[in-house]
Amino acid sequence: MGMAFLTILLLSLLASLSSAEFEAKLGVNYGQLGNNLPTPTRSVELIKSLKAKRVKLYDATPSILKALQNTDIQVSIMLPNQLISNFSSNQTLSDQWVYSNVKPFYPQTKIRYLLVGNEILSDQSIKPTWFNLVPAMRKIRYSLRRYGIHKIKVGTSMAMDVLESSYPPSNGTFRSDIAIPVVKPMLQFLNKTKSFLFLDVYPFFPWSDQPDNINLDYALLSATNITYKDPVSGLTYTNMLDQMLDAVIFAMKKLGYPDIRLFIAETGWPNGCDIDQIGGNIYNAATYNRNVAKKFNAKPAIGTPARPGVVLPGFIFALYNENQKGGPGTERHFGLLYPNGTNIYDIDLSGKKPLSEYKPLPKPLNNEKYKGKLWCLAKKGANLTDVSAALGYACGQGNGTCDPIQTGGKCFKPNTLIGHAGYAFSSYWAQFKKLGGTCNFNGVASVTAKDPSYGSCKFPSVTL
Repeated sequence: MGMAFLTILLLSLLASLSSAEFEAKLGVNYGQLGNNLPTPTRSVELIKSLKAKRVKLYDATPSILKALQNTDIQVSIMLPNQLISNFSSNQTLSDQWVYSNVKPFYPQTKIRYLLVGNEILSDQSIKPTWFNLVPAMRKIRYSLRRYGIHKIKVGTSMAMDVLESSYPPSNGTFRSDIAIPVVKPMLQFLNKTKSFLFLDVYPFFPWSDQPDNINLDYALLSATNITYKDPVSGLTYTNMLDQMLDAVIFAMKKLGYPDIRLFIAETGWPNGCDIDQIGGNIYNAATYNRNVAKKFNAKPAIGTPARPGVVLPGFIFALYNENQKGGPGTERHFGLLYPNGTNIYDIDLSGKKPLSEYKPLPKPLNNEKYKGKLWCLAKKGANLTDVSAALGYACGQGNGTCDPIQTGGKCFKPNTLIGHAGYAFSSYWAQFKKLGGTCNFNGVASVTAKDPSYGSCKFPSVTL
């Protein structure tokens, strides 16, 4: 009788512990690609102020892990992509990394997840590494167990481009180049270890690619009378996020693993963008992220149409606007906070604040595509050494790109670095935008709708 009572008590305790692990379902990604970000100690205070109970790091920075000690914040850390190949065939290297980067901080820092790489299956330039991913995951798990660290789950983060088909959701299928050699053994590993499939899921990107075909409110999780019914499964969808997640669920089912749990490694919406982009603004970002917080923290859990009532743990991207990220302007504007620590907009990641209690935000002006001419100029205050390097790069890429700013050319005067860079950047962008060229140049350039041409000097432009 006593033993039976103890068994029931133990099972009850384990259930409560498991429940506690997932009680706070939403956290935040803490990126560090900025030269003006707060200290780790201050950042941990700010994470708490957002009521986030989870944080995901993109490495295992000791100062951050130390700042997170003795907090109740669950932590995800990451093994850098460049280490995967070496670790896949060398247990000693794996052991050393875990010994140096995990063991000193555990369990005082609540490390719960270790992700082996970040979106490596999206990067064609490191294709040989793809086939080393699962072996590296196995090595890392073995290292954790060697040091008695059994609670940390091992996974890897994947973007939605691991699917070759996602519409309708029931047609979700992994890419043929990775499905059998990489994804299937990965799913087998995740299933065996009771880990998660970590996904980076952004409704912003499909919407911004097809704003005329996808309703904005549907992408923002704000639609009240818009639904989509999958013609094959018969499931009805009320938002884009659920569609994207279920496409992955159906893809896993096709490979024989229908029940692996999903963990949203990244989701979010940009609070700003370049003029040639669309939909990146504070209103949309606040709307989307507040709706995500409400959905992920709902009790009982909402789940998705393919998995109703199933808990979805996740992380919002990102803690800060990061000024050193490359790519288009949206990449530097995903933060919940400005680098000085102030809120870009009010948000409660616990989901407890009713949406009706948030103060109204001004309606955005860039939810429709800009139509007109654009130019690419050097940013005010940009580092002149960096501008000079970018000028050299732009002039070296195309025939005649910089001829007008050579001595005697019609745009040579005024003979200034900023003036010449503006012409070179605009000329490069006009030639290469259709091939993927951007107006960024490592952060020293930005788009303008004001024509910088003067006299007989006509700057090349991009017309949208």
